Amino acid sequence: MREDAPSRTAEAVCLARATEQRRPPEGRILDDPYARHFLGPAARAALATWEVSGRLGEQVMRAAPGLVHYVLCRHRYIDDCLLAALADPSPMQAVALGAGYDSRAWRFAEALAGRPFFEVDHPATAGRKQGIVDGLSLPAVDRRVAVTDFLSSPLEAVLEGAGFEPGRRSFFIWEGVSMYLTREAIKRTLRAIRELAGPGSGLAMDFWFLLDSPDLLAAAHRMSAGLLSLMGEPITFGIHPEDVGDFLRREGLALADLAGAEALERRYVRDGRRVYPAAYLLRAEIG
Repeated sequence: MREDAPSRTAEAVCLARATEQRRPPEGRILDDPYARHFLGPAARAALATWEVSGRLGEQVMRAAPGLVHYVLCRHRYIDDCLLAALADPSPMQAVALGAGYDSRAWRFAEALAGRPFFEVDHPATAGRKQGIVDGLSLPAVDRRVAVTDFLSSPLEAVLEGAGFEPGRRSFFIWEGVSMYLTREAIKRTLRAIRELAGPGSGLAMDFWFLLDSPDLLAAAHRMSAGLLSLMGEPITFGIHPEDVGDFLRREGLALADLAGAEALERRYVRDGRRVYPAAYLLRAEIG
């Protein structure tokens, strides 16, 4: 992404979440009534078109089959992981790395029960989001914003500067970020998470990987990654789900759950929608 511009993929993800509100509550993968507030004029127009005709959705599905549904399932999976961690009433900190236009601080204000929710993101995206938040009437929460680019600023210093308490039970969310970083940046961030987290901490995140099947559908999914390059945010890192457990273990984290496309469809999809297969989600235990 451009250094002086908010993330375009973050807004695209927000658009995907907003479109789900057009479905009846019982048919939704995800319920996010706040997402539409963070859309710019072009995305609002796209949402209106989608709500009226559904045609934009069909175009997106052809360009990147199942990607919108994956985004919805990704958010829901991480929601479930966070809510499970919050079910323990003991002190805890929640941290969203690369928060984008995440609305969990408000959607789960009751479950947070005053526990701090840290949002870490690029200055341009965080600044645009805060400007919108300042004009909305939202639930009162202990939301704390810190800025970094994940490449040069030490995460420890960024979080501690926002009031994070090292060594305390924490839950980290790292959603839709790893595929845009270098391997070293990912390892450095995982090490920082391990060093910051206290006993009983956890992490939920996703990874992209290269489908190696020779069929045409797999080829289409490989080509869909190029769409992100056109948006200025090219994919730079991937790891196969068979290898991610060892990758995490070397950084001091233990893989506790992994969900690919089929698992996400079983857990969250009730209407036959298919989920993008070239990415997966996981939950890891720390310490």
